[in-house]
Amino acid sequence: MNENLFASFATPTIMGFPIVILIIALPSVLFPSPTRLMVNRLTSLQQWLIRLTLKQLMTMHNVKGRTWSLMLTSLILFIGSTNLLGLLPHSFTPTTQLSMNLGMAIPLWAATVMTGFRHKTKMSLAHLLPQGTPILLIPMLVIIETISLFIQPMALAVRLTANITAGHLLMHLIGGATLTLTSVGPTTASITFTILVLLTILEFAVALIQAYVFTLLVSLYLHDNT
Repeated sequence: MNENLFASFATPTIMGFPIVILIIALPSVLFPSPTRLMVNRLTSLQQWLIRLTLKQLMTMHNVKGRTWSLMLTSLILFIGSTNLLGLLPHSFTPTTQLSMNLGMAIPLWAATVMTGFRHKTKMSLAHLLPQGTPILLIPMLVIIETISLFIQPMALAVRLTANITAGHLLMHLIGGATLTLTSVGPTTASITFTILVLLTILEFAVALIQAYVFTLLVSLYLHDNT
């Protein structure tokens, strides 16, 4: 039972070779660059959604922060499309792997922090010590603020991993219960199937919301350092 439950989170391989890189590269195929003057409705819808999301993320930023617009747009498109593709049957979701999420969170967080120390050194250091702190509490508060600063990328990665993994596990458990109850009681099975459908719809929303939350938090870290 445990093996079947967590089998979908194992890294897929073909002839012993991991194919994670191919799976990670797959979402880029879904967003081709238009080469024609007149585009179809799907491409127009994609461009409209990208412009709307970019406008929402870049409203708070100054000119220096808006240089990250391409990075943040690519990030939300990658995470969102990867989460949605992971909802397909017999598919693999890379964002359920904490190592991959840390690989996205740590470099982005480090880049925002280094940007802050480069352009706003005094203000970045001032965040480590709130104004009006008693002298006796200064060493303790500096340590606490430093720890909270280094926890930020961990929080980013763990939040995304936990939400996506929990949803997949719950869908797997309810799907298995529905299949088992089909031969026992059709009425109960229909109820659990309805719950499964509603949960699947919720997971579609969670996949997009988690992509937006991850990108928004990176955007807020950038805003604090530019």
